[in-house]
Amino acid sequence: MDNIRQIIQLVNELHGCLSRCRESAQVKEEFEGQTVWEGVVHVFDLTGHPEADKCYAWSSPIEGSEKRKFYAALHIPPVDSPLK
Repeated sequence: MDNIRQIIQLVNELHGCLSRCRESAQVKEEFEGQTVWEGVVHVFDLTGHPEADKCYAWSSPIEGSEKRKFYAALHIPPVDSPLK
């Protein structure tokens, strides 16, 4: 399970603005009928970012480790939903 505090800190530091978690969406990404990733993507409202008012953030396990890798993508086309 994602540590939401770590993700908030990541979004704030990575994008240089303040964020507030709006919702969490269950996402299942498929390619040629096979699931390639499944997890939770958190949707954040951003304050003070010059280009975006939303951000999507999630984490995935690092293979062979207890650690997770964190990601954050701004709501800028073509990224316009948790799935994208």
